[in-house]
Amino acid sequence: MSIKQTVKTKKKKPAWTPKEDNESFASSVMEGVEGGHDGMETSGRNQTEKPAIKRRNLTIQDYVDGVLRDDRMILARTITLVESSAKRHLETAQQVLRKILPSTGKAIRVGITGVPGAGKSTFINVLGSELCRKGHRVAVLAVDPSSSLSRGSILGDKTRMENLSQEPNCFIRPSPSSGTLGGVNRKTRETILVCEAAGFDVILVETVGVGQSEAMVSTMVDFFLLLTLTGAGDELQNIKKGVIEMADAVLINKADGDNKIPAQRTRQEFNQALHLLKPVKEGWQTQAYCCSALTGEGIEEIWHVILEFKERMQTSGDFFARRREQSLNWMHEMIVERIKRSFFENSDIKKELPELEKMVSEGRLPVTSAVEKIMSRFRDLREEENQL
Repeated sequence: MSIKQTVKTKKKKPAWTPKEDNESFASSVMEGVEGGHDGMETSGRNQTEKPAIKRRNLTIQDYVDGVLRDDRMILARTITLVESSAKRHLETAQQVLRKILPSTGKAIRVGITGVPGAGKSTFINVLGSELCRKGHRVAVLAVDPSSSLSRGSILGDKTRMENLSQEPNCFIRPSPSSGTLGGVNRKTRETILVCEAAGFDVILVETVGVGQSEAMVSTMVDFFLLLTLTGAGDELQNIKKGVIEMADAVLINKADGDNKIPAQRTRQEFNQALHLLKPVKEGWQTQAYCCSALTGEGIEEIWHVILEFKERMQTSGDFFARRREQSLNWMHEMIVERIKRSFFENSDIKKELPELEKMVSEGRLPVTSAVEKIMSRFRDLREEENQL
């Protein structure tokens, strides 16, 4: 009996077939066939054994060469490498970053944040698509919030950038925030360098959303754009003052249809408030603008604002001075992170910390005393290591 005949005889109705089943109900369930996915026999291996798929281990030079020629598979693996917290990946990642460093720094880095529902992903989809059509190479680093319970993330931003994701000159990388404050992944800076080395001249960093520490993104980008919308109550009160002070431009999205006039009114309110604030960057006054990611109106205008900002800052020398300052801040943050990791990974600390935690939780020891006790122990351990 042929495979076709075998399948035909085993055809049956599914359990969820409606009671009024008739010829118009065309669904059916067919049992699988023996052999491979197409019914052919599998030769040379056990039919119950799944084929092993193993990726080739990459050398440091493989990573570097792949990034520099914009090999998307190796580019993605390199970002995964630098984002990894595993000790075995740390040294490899640092060597890769050192080798690609001369090829970095040529892109304009734009941070995009905003209130929930402001349409950040839709805005980036339209802006990025327009830039790709103009000949730019765009990398989008979309950071999704991680669950405080499961530590997982949906990473759904790419699905909301359907047009942009199909552009050959665009690379979209969703990453979890991994509990990092400030709406960015703790390795976003390294990811920016990797994308620049791959030849992307526009880096768009979409952050989680406005929060108390959201301004962290301003320490790693050249231009900080705050996206908001009208019709959500008191817009000025719904946004943290610190974020407004850090913003290089405020953009009111969804300024279309019946919402166009209210959006213009919101723009005026923002501009009045912004003129009362001291400019963060000398020679640049932050202003509010309107746009519609739905119709595309105002998108080109905000891009010209970004280019004007870059030109002014480069002319004054503040552009590269700011980048040097950001590098120093990055170094200090990494020092703190290393110290923190060294503390919590110490075997003696791991043994003693649970007992102190228990005493604190039961109210038998003040928090300050517990901290002083464990830090004193850590200092003693470091001194013992130095004496060896």
